[in-house]
Amino acid sequence: MDSKYRDFWVRNWQKSDRYAAAEVIRKVLLEYGLPWQPELADRDVIEVESAYLNIGGEFWVIERDSTIVGTAAYQPIARGENAVEIRKMYLLPEIRGKGLGRYLLSELEKAIAIKDYQEIWIETASVLEEAVKLYERNGYQPATGVETERCDLVYLKKLNHSTDQE
Repeated sequence: MDSKYRDFWVRNWQKSDRYAAAEVIRKVLLEYGLPWQPELADRDVIEVESAYLNIGGEFWVIERDSTIVGTAAYQPIARGENAVEIRKMYLLPEIRGKGLGRYLLSELEKAIAIKDYQEIWIETASVLEEAVKLYERNGYQPATGVETERCDLVYLKKLNHSTDQE
């Protein structure tokens, strides 16, 4: 990934991004009253190589003026059929409301479809109202089976590949 959206640069995570990316996620979680859990639900942010890159996933950072202001990622998962989970899609408050979340979701879906995955799962918390609205507006359907303690919602979207279309 290496793309531009307005004055934002979306690029692949690098080792030097580890703590800045983790700090963005920590800040957003705390803003919504959710716990930062580096030993549990957020361990993947500290261990990006093993949690994403080494297993066929991707982890992106969003920069503005050379500062990391957001993250977005997906990783293959055992749940569902040939599935991935979108994770760690967080934007600092000052950059929300500019269409960046919609852009990131679209770009994640394109990257996932290129790899021929069939299902996208997302776990989130109902307190993250903007995220919930974004997923629902973009075809994600409520599902069951929350696996992350701080989450209370699960969404699923089945991808239509060209072989499935008439």
